[in-house]
Amino acid sequence: MTRLRADATALLPELVALRRDLHREPEIGLDLPETQAKVLRALDGLPLEITLGTATTSVVAVLRGAHPGPVVLLRGDMDGLPVAEETGLDFAAANGNMHACGHDLHTAGLVGAAKLLAARVEDLHGSVVFMFQPGEEGYKGAKVMLDEGVLDAAGERPIAAYGIHVAPGPAGTFSIKSGPALAGSNTLHITVHGKGGHGSQPQTATDPVPALLAIASELQTMVTRRFSVFDPVVLSVTQLQAGDAINVIPPQASMGATVRTLSPESVETMLTETNRLASGIAAAHGCTAEVDFETQYPVTVNTPDQTEWVTGQLRGLFGEERINLVEQPLMGSEDFSFVLEEVPGTFFFLHCSPDGIDPATAAWNHSPHVLFDDAVLADEAAALAHLALTRLAG
Repeated sequence: MTRLRADATALLPELVALRRDLHREPEIGLDLPETQAKVLRALDGLPLEITLGTATTSVVAVLRGAHPGPVVLLRGDMDGLPVAEETGLDFAAANGNMHACGHDLHTAGLVGAAKLLAARVEDLHGSVVFMFQPGEEGYKGAKVMLDEGVLDAAGERPIAAYGIHVAPGPAGTFSIKSGPALAGSNTLHITVHGKGGHGSQPQTATDPVPALLAIASELQTMVTRRFSVFDPVVLSVTQLQAGDAINVIPPQASMGATVRTLSPESVETMLTETNRLASGIAAAHGCTAEVDFETQYPVTVNTPDQTEWVTGQLRGLFGEERINLVEQPLMGSEDFSFVLEEVPGTFFFLHCSPDGIDPATAAWNHSPHVLFDDAVLADEAAALAHLALTRLAG
């Protein structure tokens, strides 16, 4: 274990250089050609079987050990966000996008794990699949890769899958939770239909805007009265649209919201109650309502026995003081959940607030101001490599 961490530290300069190169040029969605090219260059020369995606610019790399054995999957997502960066870093992106969720670190860390494991192929009892994934930020990239066969890339399905996500917090510490670790993500769109008219003559129209505003407000009350506090739901209205001309009452108005849930029961209740609430309020205003509720990502559920094992391995590699057991799930979402629906495994966090920044007040993921200390890349690479190597020990 000491040698693995030392080798990871030796790799740190090139991993930092790769991360910063990725950071300068973030791409979004499922089509990341420049990012894919950088990953392929970073993997060049390693004894990997590489397959490129067709529906997305994914990279699947298989490392076959010198000894027969099962398969473990390691994953890193590669896409950025449509956020204009405001960090002031000398390697900040200038193309209107930003690696505001740390996926540049995930990609570089997974490259590091591939290098560490390739140097230990003689000790490897089985195969490792490295899953470099586009489209995590709302594009279901993991689902696309599953449909293209990433779980069968090595010839048999993995016995375990592991992934790391960076986040603000004391640098070098890990957070891990068994069972439901992150919420499922759902989208809610409501359109209220009325009758348009002149803004000075509201009595001749059926204005959908007041009805929509009432629905948006009452959704918050609904969440507190229809759901148990022990099975929480988070609903945030993030979009409101109505007319274009200031003196025109529009014939329709619409809203969009993100809804985070932790159980299938909450999803079903949300669907029933939003339809009832929107239809009732719209009818009270003489309007009608159209509700579209869609499940985007399922709940990310860490397999309990796998997670207990991962926790012990991290303690042995980094020390007890660097491992935090989390009691409550985060209400953010993650499409690694699609992988964990198919394969036992664990998804956990590595904190990396830079020196001089108070983790308690640090900008969070998705902020144009968020900062990540890429000095943790050695630990990320070592953690992933150690889990795969140990899980496949003969």
